Amino acid sequence: MEKGTSIHDYDWWLLTTTLAICGVGVLEIWSATRASHLAGMHTHQIEWIGLGLVLMLLLSRLDYHTIMDQAPLLYLIAIIALIAVLAVGHKQFGAKRWLSVLGQQLQVSELVKLIIIVVLARFFSEVRTEQLGLADMMKAAGVVGLPLALIMLQPDLGTAMVLVPLVAVGAFLAGLQWKHALAILVLAGVMVPVGYHFLKPYQRERVTTFLRPEEDPRGAGYQILQSKIAVGSGGFWGKGLGNGSQNQLGFVPVRYSDFILAALAEEIGFAGVFVALLLYMFLLLRLVQNAQRAHDRAGMFLVMGVTAVLGFHVLVNVAMVIGFMPVTGIPLPLMSYGGSATLFVFLALGLVMNVRIRRFVN
Repeated sequence: MEKGTSIHDYDWWLLTTTLAICGVGVLEIWSATRASHLAGMHTHQIEWIGLGLVLMLLLSRLDYHTIMDQAPLLYLIAIIALIAVLAVGHKQFGAKRWLSVLGQQLQVSELVKLIIIVVLARFFSEVRTEQLGLADMMKAAGVVGLPLALIMLQPDLGTAMVLVPLVAVGAFLAGLQWKHALAILVLAGVMVPVGYHFLKPYQRERVTTFLRPEEDPRGAGYQILQSKIAVGSGGFWGKGLGNGSQNQLGFVPVRYSDFILAALAEEIGFAGVFVALLLYMFLLLRLVQNAQRAHDRAGMFLVMGVTAVLGFHVLVNVAMVIGFMPVTGIPLPLMSYGGSATLFVFLALGLVMNVRIRRFVN
């Protein structure tokens, strides 16, 4: 332990909540895959969680100021890694998002999210005026714009979207003026049709069919329709773990990952989903509390960056599952199956613990 810190300085409520969410996820991954060729995936998820805990502990011991001092180098590494993905990355489901690392497929954009959190935290913490100028806002947008464009080329619309609230929350906390915020919103509104033009055909299909999925029940509307059927059929108490017909018969798409909440809703009902969402709410509130208690602006921006990303993930995934948003491929943090996504969350929480244990250090 570093001088001035102890094991008691960690946020044990945050860690307990994190592991509770992981436990729900592992249980549902087991249920969703136990009777299929995917049986055993829950074991792999437990391994990723164990590795994540180790990495979280290690990252928490390295002073976050030291990490932020290396922000330019980390940013360069992120850009090079994203270019490498486009050049030699592993292609799956029509997208290049993975690099082979030690025999495992690593989704590089997950690591990039962590780096962008660090880079933006340093940038906004160095703004010393009470109000964020438009020039500073444009610089922040430029910092995020390059990796966002490279991620879009993979293509990975979901991960690219996550970077937007990260900038927005940082700018708001740094003192973005309302007139500038309004101008940015107007500009964003104008750019939406332009951005739509550059989407892949299947991405356009997702955007246009989520409002009327019944018009193409076997095609673009299939995922949303099956998800909504699973959620609705679960009722209040659910059908019981392992008894969800939509889940067990494989009608719910990627029921162990992006649509794990739909599988959960069918098997343990509204009551179970309500408890899961309460856990997420408590997790986010603990993150905000840690941001408020940070020793300095840099720590505050770092923790709020993590909060913005995780909050956006939860909001978009839940909205996607119940048909309020198009299918974007954004997983539910800590609950969905996936090594890269799980490691990202634990590394992000490592940064939070890092800030917390140094809140009283001079």
